[in-house]
Amino acid sequence: MKQILVIDETPLVREYLTSKLDNQNLEVIVAIHTLDGISKIRTLMPDLIIMDYHLKKNGCLEILKQKKENPNTVNTPVIIMAQHIGQDRLIELVPYDVKKVFTKPVKIDALCATITEILGIPFDIDETPGIVEVHVNDDIIFVEIAQGLNRDKLDLLYFKIRELIALYEIRLPKIIVMLSDITLGFADGPNIKKLLEVILKSSEAAQKNIRVLTMDAFLRKFIEGQKEYADIEVVSNLQYALNGLFKEFADPAEYDGKEAEILEKKVLTADNMASSESMHLRFAAEVQKNREDIIPLIKNLTIAAVDDDFTIQELIKQTFKALGATVKTYSDGAEYLADAETEDFDLVFLDLLMPNVDGFEVLRSMRAGDIRPPVIVLSVVTQRNTVIQAFQLGIKSYLVKPLKPDAILKKTMEILSSSF
Repeated sequence: MKQILVIDETPLVREYLTSKLDNQNLEVIVAIHTLDGISKIRTLMPDLIIMDYHLKKNGCLEILKQKKENPNTVNTPVIIMAQHIGQDRLIELVPYDVKKVFTKPVKIDALCATITEILGIPFDIDETPGIVEVHVNDDIIFVEIAQGLNRDKLDLLYFKIRELIALYEIRLPKIIVMLSDITLGFADGPNIKKLLEVILKSSEAAQKNIRVLTMDAFLRKFIEGQKEYADIEVVSNLQYALNGLFKEFADPAEYDGKEAEILEKKVLTADNMASSESMHLRFAAEVQKNREDIIPLIKNLTIAAVDDDFTIQELIKQTFKALGATVKTYSDGAEYLADAETEDFDLVFLDLLMPNVDGFEVLRSMRAGDIRPPVIVLSVVTQRNTVIQAFQLGIKSYLVKPLKPDAILKKTMEILSSSF
């Protein structure tokens, strides 16, 4: 039986890879830090090593050096996973028999194809079309599913929900599952059950705090016809779903006939996430406390802050400066687009309302030019149509001004910490 050694300091990454790769022809062994990885390479001599590049204290290179010095492991193939890795660092990996470097989030089908190429072990990958996106606002987990129910992506969903609950330290999860561009039938019954069981098991949410938003008649009938899901409500209106969840937890006097306005602000505002990410972040005390965990993810990133407000530019610069990231500021969309053609940004913070070239024009130009770093919008605008338009243009998240450093870091961690 062939052995794969997974070296990663993130528990959920280790758990997912173990669940996906462990089968009768393949044994997965995990190492939780650099010394553990070096020890297991020496004693077990695995057939393949899958390793996170961002191990603490340059642990990845130390492991590779130790592997090369051992005649029994010098030729052991290695797969690297990295959130960000520059050309100079790629060159450093050349002497160590690194077969592939995957940029996070890693596409699991591509990872499995590489393992098959190296070890000759095939994997059963579900090729059903399907898109799964997950994000958090005001302690509500939004699960967006389109095109179809892909079983491999549903497996990933389990780990992503767990990751976000830990990241935001959510005590009482509230979940809205939104299905669009999808038509289901009897053959999809097992996958619908899998979806619901993944959500229930990963979140441990009470069924009354789960809403399924869909226009699909079969899905509605299927869920309503299953006794074990009797308390999961199926709705066709997002405002109604939000209204039900917030009234479950909030003071009814807060609404006072202004539900639509209040709900919109609650779901969009960054301030509501202050009490709420695989780490709970505070700009002062907790950033320092979790510094060793945060730096590998953010260090050496190049971030663009595109906003005509000098105060916001400085806020973003100071938020990331202490963590080792480079922040380049732009007061106009045209200035950013001129650099974006040649500069490889890892993350973009973008204001929507700017003179000359505004944020929407920036997003359209980025899409047309195939410029695809993740974008987090920062805006004073909370109208639903504006938010929807921004998401349709490919942004990853939307934060409402005024902003706080911990909210910026939380959302950055959510966007960048996804491994798959």
